[in-house]
Amino acid sequence: MSKIESTLDNLFAKLVNLKNLGKTRLCALWQKYSPQLQKLKQLDLATVKTFVTEYKWRILLVLIILYAGSKAYDYFFPAGDKAGGPITVTTTIAVKKDIPLIIEATGTIVSNSIVDIRPMVTNTVAKIEVKDGQEVKAGDLLFTLDDRNDKANYEKLKALADDAQSQYLRAKELVAKNFISKAGLETTSANAKSAQAAARAAEVQLSFDYIRSPIDGRAGIVNVFPGSLVQASNVVSTATSSTATSSVGSMVTITQLNPINVQFVIPEKDIPIMLENQLDGEAMTVKVSVGDTGKNVYDGKVLVIDNQVDPSIAAVRVKAQIANDSMTLLPGQFARVSLVANTLKDALSVPSQAVIINARGKIVYVVDADGKTTSKPVKVVYEYQGSSVITGIEAGDKVVVEGKQNLRPGSKVREAKINVLAPPAPSANPTTSASPNQTPAVAPSAPTSSTATGQK
Repeated sequence: MSKIESTLDNLFAKLVNLKNLGKTRLCALWQKYSPQLQKLKQLDLATVKTFVTEYKWRILLVLIILYAGSKAYDYFFPAGDKAGGPITVTTTIAVKKDIPLIIEATGTIVSNSIVDIRPMVTNTVAKIEVKDGQEVKAGDLLFTLDDRNDKANYEKLKALADDAQSQYLRAKELVAKNFISKAGLETTSANAKSAQAAARAAEVQLSFDYIRSPIDGRAGIVNVFPGSLVQASNVVSTATSSTATSSVGSMVTITQLNPINVQFVIPEKDIPIMLENQLDGEAMTVKVSVGDTGKNVYDGKVLVIDNQVDPSIAAVRVKAQIANDSMTLLPGQFARVSLVANTLKDALSVPSQAVIINARGKIVYVVDADGKTTSKPVKVVYEYQGSSVITGIEAGDKVVVEGKQNLRPGSKVREAKINVLAPPAPSANPTTSASPNQTPAVAPSAPTSSTATGQK
């Protein structure tokens, strides 16, 4: 125990000596540099300004040397080498392809032609030849009115016209034999023509009792019954939209359902794109979906772009025509429209999630042949449903899609999977798929476009 105690005593004594030595050294340093600290307290703005003005070139040279040294350190000792191992990422190859430029809008199904059937004369309905909801052709008989009076009048005038014509023919024979004068022949000719005109007028009046369909379409609800009194010149109220013509005052409404139209509006800023494509002479194509499920999709062509912009909404009306062979579309239905306004030739397409937004703009990480990443600034031209058209890289570049949040310029990477992911091929419609060789894009002004985000 005596040895242990003596060892501890010696150790304690050494610690006390070290403490005293350190205290002595600190006091000496304080006495040496305290005058300099007093001088720093006496510094003011004028003194600092004078010093900087006098030694500005030396200060600038020191800053340049420090900056160059920092860059040289980053160059010879990149972040990828200092980080340790490679980072697992998923990449895709930037490819060139023709990309349809899609403009999305909402619209309304409208009929190509709507006709309210109303009588030309005041009469009673004798027979109804059409049923509610019946498909009719142009010229089909819809209603028969009481034709007894008009038929009798026509037969009377027809008989008079035939008699006048016979008298005219006899007069021609008598004039040839010089039994009557030529003036008498002219009188009988005028009488025959007048009688024939009266008979044709009666025939037209009689035709008003047989009401026929002027177009092909579907009949609505029949608003009259046999024996109903119908009057000419009934007032029919028409809504401001061409989708709904009121049936008040009409016997029945005939609506053409195949083909059928869709009417929608396009923002004013997208008009030049549409007009440029329209000048090519080929009608623009549309895809129309109706209903919440979006399962029913119809292809069509643009018929017309309105000749003026509505200043209240800064948009122009567009009407397109679509086939309705199944007769499932009705006027007034809400529709979603995807308009192929133009085609971008040989555009570079990558997934939108590959684009990173930082303080300097938008960038993508490109993997070189050595497996190291390089950040390249890009510009997103168009973006649609997870696919972006960009400029700033070359076709065939390997772009990082997933795992980019851990990357720095010069980082080493490795593929998460053996197969390189192909860029997604978004559909031209939210519910339909595009063709394999096309990836739709949307105009940057379209409300549905979104900006890809990322983290450097």
